[in-house]
Amino acid sequence: MPDATVPDATVPDAPAPGATPAAAPEDLLAAWTALLHRCGTGSDPAPAGRELLRRWSEPQRRYHTTDHLRAVLGHVDALAGHADDPDAVRLAAWFHDAVYRPDRSENEERSATLAVRALTGAGLPAARIEEVARLVRLTVSHHPGPGDRDGEVLCDADLAVLGGPPQAYAAYAAAVREEYAFVPEPDFRAGRAAVLRQLLALPALYRTPTAHARFDAPARANLAAELARLEAAG
Repeated sequence: MPDATVPDATVPDAPAPGATPAAAPEDLLAAWTALLHRCGTGSDPAPAGRELLRRWSEPQRRYHTTDHLRAVLGHVDALAGHADDPDAVRLAAWFHDAVYRPDRSENEERSATLAVRALTGAGLPAARIEEVARLVRLTVSHHPGPGDRDGEVLCDADLAVLGGPPQAYAAYAAAVREEYAFVPEPDFRAGRAAVLRQLLALPALYRTPTAHARFDAPARANLAAELARLEAAG
């Protein structure tokens, strides 16, 4: 999900090794377990699922949390009929922000590497693992190529938050600002405004017919309203 473009800085580290982990959300752990079994794993998916959920619960996260993961998975389910390999898209959704440090720019690449390592360990076929890693890397640009139906579903699911009701969008924008609390306000406003202008300039924010019909108009209204607020404050 594109956020503000900001300089590198320091944010809190993940819990130290040996720290007591938060309990894994049981609905998500059950969904992960069912997905891995459906994809043909020969091992117990639960340990990898708990590790993924630990990552999604790290303290530096305010928007990129298990709530975001749950929302993206729900949107993937709603758009699954458009995908060529819906379960590959679901796997990519699990990993797309699994590595997330707002002060770093290589999160997607590190998330893709984590996906390859974890899914190889689970014994999934190499071709599907490669597809999952490709989809995770696609979330850098959210710009799938022509005919990339899996990429269209993942990107539309990840960007669906932009087309929510104004109150939900405001909560999303506030959470993003909290993740970048280490960035001075003028720098944040400039970086965030640049991202919003880039999104508004796209000919299509959403590629699947369902997401375009549901989210495009409200997303453009939300983005334009936030941009106007940032410009007025600057």
